[in-house]
Amino acid sequence: MKVAVLNYSGSVGKTIVASHLLAPRMNHAPIFAVETTNETAADLGLDIDQLRGEQFGKLFRDLLRLHDAIVDVGASNIEDFLSAMTRYEGAYEEIDFFVLPVIGTGKAQRETIKTITALVNLGVAPERIRVLFNRVQSDVEEEFLPVLTYASKTGDFVANAQALVYENEVFELLADARTSIADVLADQTDYRNLLRQADHADTARITHLTNRHALRALAKPVDRQLNTAFAALFEE
Repeated sequence: MKVAVLNYSGSVGKTIVASHLLAPRMNHAPIFAVETTNETAADLGLDIDQLRGEQFGKLFRDLLRLHDAIVDVGASNIEDFLSAMTRYEGAYEEIDFFVLPVIGTGKAQRETIKTITALVNLGVAPERIRVLFNRVQSDVEEEFLPVLTYASKTGDFVANAQALVYENEVFELLADARTSIADVLADQTDYRNLLRQADHADTARITHLTNRHALRALAKPVDRQLNTAFAALFEE
């Protein structure tokens, strides 16, 4: 499966979606970051191939040879990316799904609708445009009414209210530690036991061990919720 994560709106969590939601559930597909100014998966400690929007030709050739891939398109590069895509006839057919993370602000929702319109104008079929409700506080239908209303009115895209990621401090902690949920959960270190054995006068080590144990405790329920979000996002 090949997925592009994009939105005209910045700071909606595209890189987090690519790194923590998609990659671990897509056979650890390679991530291509089309970005020049903002955070990429490399800042989270993942290996990526970084491009600019106008380098679509290289990306297009890479997509042709891959079975699975994630394209993380930064807001500063989306115009170049979409423009370059039109130069290769049928290029959008190489991408199975266009995933648009959106947060609850009015600006983000308006720019999400703008992104949907641009994809529709390219010829992308509605079932291949999927919205992911990100940083949800409590209720998707209350927080994202403009997007849900537009989906119901136009039928131009898929907006499953179960395709959501709740606001959670774990993502900021992962970024600070330059690691991923997958790596945190794969770490079998018994930090609780190490804490019992540690010299409590060694505050630096105590802080490290408690932070790692707390990060795992946060990551486990978030990982389960991401499993649910992934299934809902690509539900037929």
